[in-house]
Amino acid sequence: MPTDDAGDKAARHAAKMARIKVARDRMMAQKTGEKGLIIVHTGPGKGKSSSGFGMILRAIAHGMPCAVVQFIKGAWDTGERRLLTGHFGDLCQFYAMGEGFTWETQDRERDIAAARAGWDKAKELIRDPAIRFVLLDEINIALRYDYLDISEILEFLDKEKPPMTHVCLTGRNAKPELIEAADLVTEMVAVKHPFRAGIKAQAGVEF
Repeated sequence: MPTDDAGDKAARHAAKMARIKVARDRMMAQKTGEKGLIIVHTGPGKGKSSSGFGMILRAIAHGMPCAVVQFIKGAWDTGERRLLTGHFGDLCQFYAMGEGFTWETQDRERDIAAARAGWDKAKELIRDPAIRFVLLDEINIALRYDYLDISEILEFLDKEKPPMTHVCLTGRNAKPELIEAADLVTEMVAVKHPFRAGIKAQAGVEF
């Protein structure tokens, strides 16, 4: 049986939570707008692409047509690529346009051509109003190395993206202009990573 002190704590907690619920309900009642968001996942920590693919799966669960364009990791046989192409091809188009990280190709012109091809495909997908969510995986890497023009990307998203289409751009070192233009920006912070302890990238975790 609870003591009087425990009973007082429970009562205070219930009263506090009731006040918070009233404030939250009031706040949520004021949030009625909807729009297609520009979403950026950046930062040195792990999870940028993983979070983007999580959003893709949410879109699929809601029956929303979506698409993925991979700008760097296109040569990899990833778990997300297997899952989406093997089980959800009717709702999610998947285009692996990259040829690996820049230190693997060692050919700037080839990297630029691959990035341009990826962006051309991305524009085609974003323009289609039937596609509700487009993930541009690792596009920030292509922007960082100036394989693509940030001003062109931003102008397209501003002028040609359908109003209810969500676009998520992932990768380290997002350009300040992109962060400014985005509706939702998350920076992944690197606190600890097994790679520093000699652990290689592992299936199911990294790819």
